Amino acid sequence: MRRVVRQSKFRHVFGQAVKNDQCYDDIRVSRVTWDSSFCAVNPRFVAIIIEASGGGAFLVLPLHKTGRIDKSYPTVCGHTGPVLDIDWCPHNDQVIASGSEDCTVMVWQIPENGLTLSLTEPVVILEGHSKRVGIVAWHPTARNVLLSAGCDNTIIVWNVGTGEALLNLDDIHSDMIYNVSWNRNGSLICTASKDKKVRVIDPRKQEIVAEKEKAHEGARPMRAIFLADGNVFTTGFSRMSERQLALWNPKNMEEPIALHEMDTSNGVLLPFYDPDTSIIYLCGKGDSSIRYFEITDESPYVHYLNTFSSKEPQRGMGYMPKRGLDVNKCEIARFFKLHERKCEPIIMTVPRKSDLFQDDLYPDTAGPEAALEAEEWFEGRNADPLLISLKHGYIPGKNRDLKVVKKNILDSKPTANKKCDLISVPKKTADTASMQNEAKLDEILKEIKSIKDTICNQDERISKLEQQMAKIAA
Repeated sequence: MRRVVRQSKFRHVFGQAVKNDQCYDDIRVSRVTWDSSFCAVNPRFVAIIIEASGGGAFLVLPLHKTGRIDKSYPTVCGHTGPVLDIDWCPHNDQVIASGSEDCTVMVWQIPENGLTLSLTEPVVILEGHSKRVGIVAWHPTARNVLLSAGCDNTIIVWNVGTGEALLNLDDIHSDMIYNVSWNRNGSLICTASKDKKVRVIDPRKQEIVAEKEKAHEGARPMRAIFLADGNVFTTGFSRMSERQLALWNPKNMEEPIALHEMDTSNGVLLPFYDPDTSIIYLCGKGDSSIRYFEITDESPYVHYLNTFSSKEPQRGMGYMPKRGLDVNKCEIARFFKLHERKCEPIIMTVPRKSDLFQDDLYPDTAGPEAALEAEEWFEGRNADPLLISLKHGYIPGKNRDLKVVKKNILDSKPTANKKCDLISVPKKTADTASMQNEAKLDEILKEIKSIKDTICNQDERISKLEQQMAKIAA
């Protein structure tokens, strides 16, 4: 007997907006005309690009800080032009990158418990673009590797640890870049551009691996993202301005594996992909719905699951990584929908009767540890994400933030000094200056180590005293 309905454990996924008191209220979401998501989320914080006079700013709120947000709440406000895109570092929940109309990328360190004062000093400023920077994207598996793309049609890959631009792809795109996506292990990127081409690029070889002209024939913006199996998923518009989605195999991009027409709305479809469940969520800017699809190996390959609808249109959308979800409630996705004046979490759940951990819904997922150091990746090594189990929930690690700050401050300043030395003095003196810098660096490192040891000893002493106090009090 032929099955009439395709079997899938995700057929009954349903979305639900949280109650009003669990929303983030009275936020002036940015009105800048740029098709980014305006929101970035991780298991600790939600970051939202906001309206700011005299420059660009974004809010960073601890997840539990729901309710009305005071107008005087501190912001991250070091940019001199509007902020266009933000992205949390996947290997450090307190580090966020921002790209702006002021042509710079800035990397920020957020204090463990959130901001108490406005943050104006980034850990590092990355300067190299000649026009506004609309896209920032961290490498999925290598520590401190950040990609930025600007309206100068250039993609730069940075080593944030040293503040240097290590790859500059300035002759691949002839028109504006709409979006950039890393593949699963960060060996390739795919881009969608205003010239209607989708390109698959090897950034280290600086060459195009595959490209498709007129992936979508319409003139409105496209999006292209990598899936876990190496295929590329795109959203765009047909010649008749109908919204389309398509699936491509980079080894043969002549014809799409699947192509679906959706509707005639004119908002750009932002795709959010979950590699663990192979579900893609499509959020249209200006829409009031989230459509979701399952990608499988069976025809028609892209299977419509359902639509979450609400009354209010969305200005932007944040997507929580898998490790930030509540596994006890069978939550498989959480979105942070931006309205004009608030941010509303939306929870996607698979209905299950049992309260036990559902291991079919939660295969091991990408954890917060980097699989490679920046230098290893730039030398040509690849590595898949290091996976973690969510069986007992995800517990954020303590004090991982110190690593990045220490590395950024110590690694970026001496290199800046070296550059100045090289410009202003002959080569011999430059060498001696760099040797002096290295000696200073060693001294500083030794000093930091001794301070750390002292702190550890003091910590032990304090905990012993606390125990003694507790005994006396008891």
